[in-house]
Amino acid sequence: MAIDKRGRKLPKGIRQRGSSYEGRITYNRKTYTVHGETVTKTQKNMTDLKYKLVHGTFVENTRMTLDEWFTTWLEEYKKNRVKIGTYSSYQSYYASLIHRPLGYMCISSIRGDNIQKLYNDLTEAGYALSTIKIVSVLLNGCLQQATRNGMIERNPVKLAELPRQTEHKHRQALTKEQQALFMKYAKHSYLYNFFAVMLRTGMRNGELRGLKFSDIDLGKNVIHVQRTLKYIDGRGYFEDSPKTASSRRDIPLTYDVLMLITKQKGYWGFGAERPGRYLFCTKRGGPLSRDRVQSEIDKIVKRIQDDGYAFERITPHIFRHTFATRAIEAGMQPQVLKTILGHSSLSMTMDLYSHVMPETRASEMEKISAVF
Repeated sequence: MAIDKRGRKLPKGIRQRGSSYEGRITYNRKTYTVHGETVTKTQKNMTDLKYKLVHGTFVENTRMTLDEWFTTWLEEYKKNRVKIGTYSSYQSYYASLIHRPLGYMCISSIRGDNIQKLYNDLTEAGYALSTIKIVSVLLNGCLQQATRNGMIERNPVKLAELPRQTEHKHRQALTKEQQALFMKYAKHSYLYNFFAVMLRTGMRNGELRGLKFSDIDLGKNVIHVQRTLKYIDGRGYFEDSPKTASSRRDIPLTYDVLMLITKQKGYWGFGAERPGRYLFCTKRGGPLSRDRVQSEIDKIVKRIQDDGYAFERITPHIFRHTFATRAIEAGMQPQVLKTILGHSSLSMTMDLYSHVMPETRASEMEKISAVF
């Protein structure tokens, strides 16, 4: 029987190690070790360990790092279940936001406070809550699978709290005056038709860049939205399925849009339609990149600003939101707008209704005042 530093006898299986204690249990001819600050704590840890061994819930500490497990999780559990673009996005978020602070740690050593510190650090660095939520979803999925696989006892992500929601930033849309001003200055841009179609259809940037002549159905008088154009370093351009199942949709082809598409067909002087060529492309017929579109918008906005107009920088998504705003102002019903925008839920569309232009809200209030 072991004794402590004061010469007192210790319970069976326990011995003193420096200022703490070590307890040993043999189960199915294998020895397991626990530690504790006191004899009582060590005995409790031994009892807990024996219970887990008997009931098959014990998980041995693994030396696999989060970097190693995340790579395995992506390859074995996600690669064949998510879209290529989503898979690439997971890799990008992990590499830029998770790898450095947590990647070196063994997954069995990651605690709730490690996750909490990551959230807090990202918040202090100015990252949006939506970005931190994506980080949380990635870590939760990764470590929850490790829990199912018996690699860790519990998922530490569930012990951390996401930061508090700050004041919601309203979606930005161009006013009618700003819209007219932008299109006036975009008149001689090679992407004029691109911007005009986006404003009239609400298509996403990648959807419009991935639009082909074959998607224009003159028989049914609709535009078939059935792909999105993406780019990944090392792979190049590729066609991905639309964002969600509801994103694969048909958009009614109005006369204005048909005229713009007709003009675009011969814009670069290609003559006959080339099978598989994108409707909006470079001068050599290559695909348009996100950066090209943004760069052209920036050039137009700078010309506007140089002429003395107050005009903030905008992104391609502003055109989609502007279309939605004009549709709401024109009285389009939410369910119809949902279908055209390809929203996955009506709540997303209804959220747009809470951000319509101030003058629209004012005019609607005037209608109500007439009742009294």
